Formats: sequence, structure tokens, C-alpha cells
Amino acid sequence: MELLLLGGALVLILFAAELFTNGIEWFGRKLNLAEGAVGSVLAAVGTALPETMIPVVAILVAGRQADPSTAHEVGVGAILGAPFMLATLAMFVTGLGVLAVARRRPQGDRMPVDPRVLRTDIGYFFIAYGLAVGAALIPAGLDVLRYVAVALLVLLYAHYVKRHFEADPSVDLDDLPPLRMRRMDRGAYRLDPLVPRLRVVSLQVIVALSMIIGGAFLFVENIQRIALQAGLNPALLALVIAPIATELPEKFNSLIWVRQGKDTLAMGNITGAMVFQSCIPTAIAVLFAAEAWHLSADTLLTFASAGIAFASTAAIFLPMIRHNALTGRGLLIGGAFYGVYLVLVVGHLAGLV
Repeated sequence: MELLLLGGALVLILFAAELFTNGIEWFGRKLNLAEGAVGSVLAAVGTALPETMIPVVAILVAGRQADPSTAHEVGVGAILGAPFMLATLAMFVTGLGVLAVARRRPQGDRMPVDPRVLRTDIGYFFIAYGLAVGAALIPAGLDVLRYVAVALLVLLYAHYVKRHFEADPSVDLDDLPPLRMRRMDRGAYRLDPLVPRLRVVSLQVIVALSMIIGGAFLFVENIQRIALQAGLNPALLALVIAPIATELPEKFNSLIWVRQGKDTLAMGNITGAMVFQSCIPTAIAVLFAAEAWHLSADTLLTFASAGIAFASTAAIFLPMIRHNALTGRGLLIGGAFYGVYLVLVVGHLAGLV
């Protein structure tokens, strides 16, 4: 039964991701937004909701129980795991997607991205995630420094959103496929079957997001049941298996956009989610789970994922910044960094690390 529900959740997420990418592009066009705002902000935040809600609930709700330490540890692990998965596994999967369609693309595996959008995202990610991880080194008793770090993270993300929304609108949004739910607005469809009204565009985005969130939670719940029935270590489940499941929306969205040749949207969906995850969920952890957001011998393995996320991001995007080009093969580097961390986790669980 769990396998059937797992497959159903996967199909639901895939269908919802296609519905979401179609709707969010139309939403960006209706508001006259640039690709950076559509991919790095709207799509990134929307598809980041599943992996964001789980740790936030763990910290703010479960953390109010009699023994909040365990809930805080789970929440912090999930918050750190999100940028790590995006910087490694999501990059690897997107690279595979580019290589899979390279023969049908005139530029092969070379990705015609807008370097300005990605440079902006990566710059904000390094600053925000560096600040958030640095907050783990603040000694106990200096709470004022934590409050300063939280305020800076929120202001940094607000500035990031403002910068993308002030960018010039992109002409790449003109070649849009028809809105999937356009026929629901019968009056507007009769007047103009090609250009839907904002109300039906917004409805499609909301419906798709609801399906993505529901499918992600259903997928995580059933994969946890299967893993526990198979006798897998709960720590392995929390550190590796669950984060893979909650990152599915970003991966599917990026693969859909790669297939359509919209590489800036595909990559912005990932890098924008990295910026969001490094600012907002980390701010919540620093503020409400300070005892768990602290670098120590017990949390060293968890925070090691942040170091690997930095290394993977640098290895993928520094060549892009130098040569002004990004390739599908270059994204495959993320898989190697993911493998390194997986070895560390397994070694730790086996008592070898």
C-alpha cells in the first residue's frame, strides 16, 4: 500500500510541477516581471515550501513541547540539509536533464542562461549562508548578536527580492504555452483564448502549489514508513532520505524548464531557493532554536553539510563567472559532493567517523 501511495505522490508532484511552471510563467508575464523574479523568487519560494514547512513546524510547534531539544535538532538538520541538497543533488539532476536533451538543442549541453541572474543569486547565497553559519559560533549569552544576525538575514532577503523585481522584464517570457486552466474563465476565453485573466492564472498557481505541498508531504510520510519497515537507521532517514523527497518540486520544475530550453528559469529556480533557504528558515532557527544552531562535536556532521554546499556551489559557478558560460557537464560536479557527504553520514552511523 505504501509503495502505491508513494507512486501516486510522485505522479501528483510531477503533474503539479508542470502545472506550476506553466502558471508561474504566465503570472510573471501578467505582472511584467523579469526572468530572475519569476524563477529565482516566485518559483523558488513556491517550490521551497515543502522542505521549509517541515523544519519550521518542528521548531515552532513541536519545539514548544516538554522536551523541545529533539524537535529543534530535527528542524536544524532539515534547514541545513535544504541548501546542501540544492547545491549538490539538484544541480546533478539538472545536469543530467541537460545532457539528456543536449542532442535536440542547437547549443548542445551549453546552457544559455543569463549570467547576471545567477551571479546575483550566488552572491547573495554566499553572504547569507555564511552569516547564518557564522551565527552558530556566537557564544552563549550574547543573544544580541543573534538578533542582529536574524535582522540582517531578513533585510538581505528583502533586498534580494527588491533587486530581482526591479530588473527589466524579459522577452523570453513571450513564448509561453497556453495556460492549462484558461478554459475555466469562460468569458475571458471567448473574448481572447490566448491571453487569460490574472484571476485564473493566480488560481492555477494556488492549485498547483497546494498539490505540490500535499504530494510532498504524502511522499515523505510514505517513504518514512517504508524506510522504517526496512529497518533503516532513523538518523539516515532524517539526514538523507527525507531531504531528497522534499526537494522533488525544485528538481521537477527545473527539468521541465530545461526540456523547454528555458535554462535561466531552470537554474534560477534552484539558486533562488538556495537564497531563500539560507535567509528565512535559518533566521527562524537562529532565533528560536539557538541551542541546536550551535557548532559543537554533536552538530559537526550536520554543519559539515554547509561546508560541502559552499564547496559545491563554488566548484560549479566560479567557472561560470570566469568564462561567462554554464554547461550540463559542469552541474554534474554536484553529484560528487553529494557522494562525499553520503560517505561521511554512513561512516558516522557505522561509528567510523
